[in-house]
Amino acid sequence: MSYQLCSTLTPFPSKLITTTRTNQNGFKVSCNAAPQNADNHNENNLVDRRNLLLGLGGICTATSLTSLPSAFADPITTPDISTNCKDAGSGVKNIEEAFRGLKCCPPNIGKTIKPFTFPTEETIRMRWPAHTGSQENIKKYKKAINIMRHELPDEHPHSFNSQARIHCAYCNGGYTQVATHHPEIELSIHNSWLFFPFHRWYLYFYERILGKLINDPTFALPYWNWDDPEGMQIPAIFGTEGIPNPYLRESNGSLLGNNPLYDKYRNPHHQQPPLVDLSYSGKDGDRTIDLQKKCNFFTVYRDLIRNGTDAKSFFGGRYVSGSEPVANGDKSVGSVEAGSHTAVHIWVGDPNQPNGEDMANFYSAGYDPLFYAHHSNVDRMWVLWKELGIRGHKEPKDNDWLNASYVFYDENEELVRVYNKDCVDPAKLKFGYERSKSEMPWRKSRPNIRIENNPKPAKVSSRDVKTVDRIKFPAKLEMEVPILSVKVKRPAVNRTPADKEKSNEILFINGIRFNSNKFVKFDVFVNDNLKDDKLSTPCDVEFAGTFAQVPHGDKRRMFMYSGARFGLDELLEDTKTEDEEYAIVNLVSRAGCDDLTVSGIEIKLVPIED
Repeated sequence: MSYQLCSTLTPFPSKLITTTRTNQNGFKVSCNAAPQNADNHNENNLVDRRNLLLGLGGICTATSLTSLPSAFADPITTPDISTNCKDAGSGVKNIEEAFRGLKCCPPNIGKTIKPFTFPTEETIRMRWPAHTGSQENIKKYKKAINIMRHELPDEHPHSFNSQARIHCAYCNGGYTQVATHHPEIELSIHNSWLFFPFHRWYLYFYERILGKLINDPTFALPYWNWDDPEGMQIPAIFGTEGIPNPYLRESNGSLLGNNPLYDKYRNPHHQQPPLVDLSYSGKDGDRTIDLQKKCNFFTVYRDLIRNGTDAKSFFGGRYVSGSEPVANGDKSVGSVEAGSHTAVHIWVGDPNQPNGEDMANFYSAGYDPLFYAHHSNVDRMWVLWKELGIRGHKEPKDNDWLNASYVFYDENEELVRVYNKDCVDPAKLKFGYERSKSEMPWRKSRPNIRIENNPKPAKVSSRDVKTVDRIKFPAKLEMEVPILSVKVKRPAVNRTPADKEKSNEILFINGIRFNSNKFVKFDVFVNDNLKDDKLSTPCDVEFAGTFAQVPHGDKRRMFMYSGARFGLDELLEDTKTEDEEYAIVNLVSRAGCDDLTVSGIEIKLVPIED
């Protein structure tokens, strides 16, 4: 008997229309998804397409499967960004004081969504370090932003207001998974593998729109080069409102207005000359300039090398259609997103504003021009992560990642659907990054090996700390009791170099439940010797990394769930504790952890994939 399977695609690659045929065993075959909460063998004897793939591989022919790579997958598919949008409000603590507005749906331009086509121009748009930009680049950039901010009506799809609202809608609960038949589930860009590709596409169109506004096909964005020792301040081009704007003039020709790159809703204490703190917890420290630079190097090193060991650790956990952002056990935040990315957002935002506007809240972040320079450097971290040439530093291979898609306005005022798989190679998108004067200065900034005048205890595992199996989960991490200490059994001791070539030893903090309306952060230390009863700092070798969240979340509920992963191989070497059967893990509250809980802590060996 022959079967006709998966014959016609709907506009959404994960959903199929097909005829059904009854086979000799009396059940029907269908490529349609089973209704939510329905059994796989329902009253009509329909078999869900995923079970079909796993159990009835002989029925689906090779032709039907290979020609439809996402046919049996459920990639996230975002809807039309204007007609399927609702008011945002998640992650906003003081809704009545959200002066940027929660009606952040982009304007409806009444056009049909078109497929994306790669740019055909030969010129590569080279993004440039904001602190060393040429006068020509700076002038073009200010001119383009000025047109976007001051000459276009707010409801124009290319206006600064509309572009900011795109980020608000996507990242603060403006959309659901309606495009894949889950209208009850809000779409989540953060805390998952969507974080990097979504923001790459967002910047891609933003950059091309700015170029179109000044009729310059070579126009490129600046990037805030906060991983360079000379670029760690807020770049001067984004400086104070006293800078005149050469593109705004009275009728008599006199200058008026302010720098179009300036935003008054920034932390007034963090304007130049202070250096950004890439491990910022909401309070300024007293580090010297040299020590702050060194600590920032450590943070970037951890984000890209020590904790960015593989695709899930770097990009974030798997997230597909039907996954509840609050309940998906595989959901976790990527190393850069939780680390330097979030620290910069909070460091720039104004703590005097009701919701940390602009940069310290996702609903308002897009209203600060500095946001786009910051995310240009975040995107550059993806480029550098691959250039490191470390085994395992490759994008996810899963079709559910490759075929996840979003909708944006392009530079021609068209609605365009784009896919993750098409943004992997910047060269195909005709953009790149100019090299900074000291490219990757943090690459050799592995935290210092513990020295003999600061010896480790004779035996870490002998400390009076409860083991994981004696901890009652979910365990609370409260500000009043700022340290949760737990002894976690390791899967192996004294691993050889050959062992480490096959797998990474990774610490998992699972089921982190947190209040999405607040800035949330806790630090993780492993085998800290607690010398003089004092914790180590983010500048020290025992610091494993950070879990941190910019306020955002699900409009229907206050709490969200995520997870975090931290590489241990180098840390155990540098603390001289590779021979220990247990690792002592300290979770230290830094901000917003009053009602935070974790559902589990474990250490596992994760195979390294080629």
